[in-house]
Amino acid sequence: MTEYERSRTMPAQPEHVFDQASQVEQLDAWLPGALHVRVDDPPAVTVHEDHTDQDTPALLQSRRDQLRLEWGTREQGSYAGWLQVAGLDSGASEVTVHLSFFDESHDPGRQTVQDALDSSLRRLEEQVRLRVDNAAG
Repeated sequence: MTEYERSRTMPAQPEHVFDQASQVEQLDAWLPGALHVRVDDPPAVTVHEDHTDQDTPALLQSRRDQLRLEWGTREQGSYAGWLQVAGLDSGASEVTVHLSFFDESHDPGRQTVQDALDSSLRRLEEQVRLRVDNAAG
């Protein structure tokens, strides 16, 4: 099993960050560009990967009371992950994303995953900033 984790501080209350991250219809705005999520019968979703042109049955669960998203493949059990939002004293939030690859053949490699996590967290922060700026102005 291979695991990866990245964190990023975001300039918003944790509830605002979680609300943005957990909107299934807006996941494409911050997920890696090659991944697309379609809701089936919640918590069931289908993840489409552009590179392979494959659809993978998955689960996506939102735990608002814990400010946590959890996901993973449904049938193969080859992949799982979570996103956790935590409040900071300054009024900002820290977002942590953790990925676990149980099947090495599904692990794209350390650099690829780290770059994708960094890019996704950066795009999520942009979405949060837009939301906060629009709410303030």
